[in-house]
Amino acid sequence: MSVDAVQTALGTEYAALWTYGMVSAFLGNQANAVAEGANAHRARRDTTERWLRDKGATPNPPAAAYLPPAPVSDGPSALAALVAVEQDTCAAWRGVLERTDDAALRTTALEALTTAAVRATRWRKAAGTTPASIAMPGVASG
Repeated sequence: MSVDAVQTALGTEYAALWTYGMVSAFLGNQANAVAEGANAHRARRDTTERWLRDKGATPNPPAAAYLPPAPVSDGPSALAALVAVEQDTCAAWRGVLERTDDAALRTTALEALTTAAVRATRWRKAAGTTPASIAMPGVASG
C-alpha cells in the first residue's frame, strides 16, 4: 500500500535531517551545501507529512536519534554518512514509485528520488569517490 511506502520514505527524510545536522560540525567548508541538503529534506518531510495527513494517516514520528552506517568523526566519514543517507532516501522513494499508481504521488516520488540522487552524487564528488554517479539510484548494487 502506498501509505506504508510513504511512511518509510518519511522515515528516511527524518534520518536525513538528523544526519545533516550531525555532519555539519565536520563539514564547515561545505556549510552551504549541507544547509541546502538539510533544507531540501526539511521541505520534503513537511510535504510528506501533509500528504499522509491528507490521506487520513498519522505520520510516524521521528526517532530520537539515528545510527549512521559507520562512526562519523571527521570530514571523510561525514561525507560517507551523507552519501549513505541519500542512497537510503533514493531507495525509499523508489519504493513509493513501485507501490502507487497515483500520478501526483508518482511525480513527488520521482522528484524526491532524483534530487536525492543528485545530492548523493555531489557528496561522492566531494569525497573523491569514483564513479561519482550511479546508473540506477535507489536500486541495491549487486
